[in-house]
Amino acid sequence: MKQKIMFIYTFKHWENECKDNLLKMINNLIYFDNNATTKVDKEVIETMLPFFDQNYGNAASKLHAHGWVAQAAVEKATEQIARLINCEPSEIIFTSGATESVNLALKGIYEAYATKGNHIITSKTEHKAVLDTCLYLETKGANITYLNVDKEGLIDLDDLKASIQPSTILVSIMAANNETGVIQPLEKIAEICVEKNILFFSDATQFVGKERCDVIELGVHCIAFSAHKMYGPKGIGALYVRRKDPRVNLIEQINGGGHQNAKRSGTLNVPLIAGFGKAAEIFSNDFWEMGTHVSKLKNYFEHQLLDIDGLRINGSTRHRVYNTSNLTFPKDKQVTSLLNRFAFSSGSACASANPEPSHVLKAMGLNDDEVKNSFRFSFGKNNTLEEVKLIVEEIMKL
Repeated sequence: MKQKIMFIYTFKHWENECKDNLLKMINNLIYFDNNATTKVDKEVIETMLPFFDQNYGNAASKLHAHGWVAQAAVEKATEQIARLINCEPSEIIFTSGATESVNLALKGIYEAYATKGNHIITSKTEHKAVLDTCLYLETKGANITYLNVDKEGLIDLDDLKASIQPSTILVSIMAANNETGVIQPLEKIAEICVEKNILFFSDATQFVGKERCDVIELGVHCIAFSAHKMYGPKGIGALYVRRKDPRVNLIEQINGGGHQNAKRSGTLNVPLIAGFGKAAEIFSNDFWEMGTHVSKLKNYFEHQLLDIDGLRINGSTRHRVYNTSNLTFPKDKQVTSLLNRFAFSSGSACASANPEPSHVLKAMGLNDDEVKNSFRFSFGKNNTLEEVKLIVEEIMKL
């Protein structure tokens, strides 16, 4: 505690100098942590700016032009996002981010279907937003089954079928894992859920904005996703909620005004929503080009490093988003020494305050030492082959 107080005092005393040093450090870092967040596109910023100081109206103000302009911006963005995942605009609920979307889906569905049952099935490798919400629901009487995964990070569909009970109301399996990039068999999970008349929710935060996402083809009933994973702003997310075949009901978790069809109250964040819509539009237009570019970077990175004795790729190499590489290095490779030049991760950014080893890698069978020497490199469209060659060169020198 004394050290923390001293740091705060020192930082305040030397604030300007610290800012300059931090800016220099940031400018010199090469960024390979795009699963944590992405750089906001310039077009997205330009789209948002007018809604801060020119068209600053409240979208709920129906009697004057400021409100009309704001509402029009929200409607346009909603249509852009709906096209991205192939749903109706009325099936989009805006939230503060994917974590809130997850909470709204899990808590809202649990409460809405309480008379039908209390059993939810999920997996041990879900994001903490799902796992912590499930822990909360257990205190409210929920019965949660946590499915195991194999060494590739995939659930067993037979285990899923065997876990279904008469009281099962929801299956919650993430689309793509944030640490390994492993993609679960969403269509097959959906088929099981439809057959058993169970709702299927997926945390698609690391999926939407990387892979093609068609909620009708996938068969999901709800998905959570976020703008800042796809070169949009932080602080804005969405929840897709199917309105027919079946119609998904959920109970509002934030009360106060009945906004968004009484599913999520609160003044709409027009600038961020507009930026979210623009990010969705850009991804829709640039999907193939971006995917090809980023795939080449990731593939080059992994192929060059496979000469290292003891190196292991964590997660399925067949069922994985194209930008994510989670690697276990031999003990003699002090990879953390590169963090002063390159930005990458040892796991989930959202769980960085947790000192425990990655629950994802542990569930896949890695021991504590292996987890400690595992790192995630997530590439983005702003990365270059020259940058990838540089980090490969530095790793090989270790």
